[in-house]
Amino acid sequence: MSEIKSTPDAQSLQALLAELPANLLAGRRVLVTGAARGLGLAFGKCIAKAGGRVVIADILADLAQSEAAALRDAGFDVQALAIDLSSPESIEAGAAEASRLLGGLDGLVNNAAITNSGGRDVHELDVATWDRVMNVNVRGTWLMSRACHRALADSGRGAIVNLASDTALWGAPKLLAYASSKGAVVSLTRSLSRELGGDNITVNAVAPGLTLVEATEYVPAARHQFYMDGRAIQREQQAADVCGAVLFALSGLSRFVTGQLLAVNGGFVMH
Repeated sequence: MSEIKSTPDAQSLQALLAELPANLLAGRRVLVTGAARGLGLAFGKCIAKAGGRVVIADILADLAQSEAAALRDAGFDVQALAIDLSSPESIEAGAAEASRLLGGLDGLVNNAAITNSGGRDVHELDVATWDRVMNVNVRGTWLMSRACHRALADSGRGAIVNLASDTALWGAPKLLAYASSKGAVVSLTRSLSRELGGDNITVNAVAPGLTLVEATEYVPAARHQFYMDGRAIQREQQAADVCGAVLFALSGLSRFVTGQLLAVNGGFVMH
């Protein structure tokens, strides 16, 4: 490929936003992690456009605040928080503050992740990188879900959406820590759905393919071409392509769907 775009396709997202019904998530209060940019920000925008009230949380606190301010200027109910998914204390405090700001929680999107651990094989990957990826991607997802449990239970219509990855479904090479962490997120989703089902909380996972966002800028062109060649729909994947699955999992349309994994990758992996 001669050129790889490294930022979300704004035109695709704007087209999706224009089509969203304004009442799909009316009144729902949702916390989205890793939402200062990329997929998380696209989720936050779509949730707000669908009638939800949103807290976008990120370790990139200043960027999250500026994006939230821009969305408020556009007429949406969006606030921002600084949360570090590697810190259990930050997770607990952030979940409590999000619930306070929104007056409760109906939805949680566990999107935050360390993605730039690729390019090294099993011998080149270092233990410190493995631990950082697991602490944020897996432990962070567990601890954030636990921290939001009571508020989601009080809602009566709580929904957790965990971001997995199709790398865990096809065994992506030289991406061992990330793919392993996302495989763990899939298993965590299934177990958590059974533990929280008694509180009427659904827990599902969405597994995107290689998506054009800032977090994948490091991915070489050859990997993009590999995805393009293997997809049933042979084009690059945009952030907007993933939003519909997340909105469905947060909405009343999916209240009897839980413990499930939905691969959203243009048919690269048919799960």
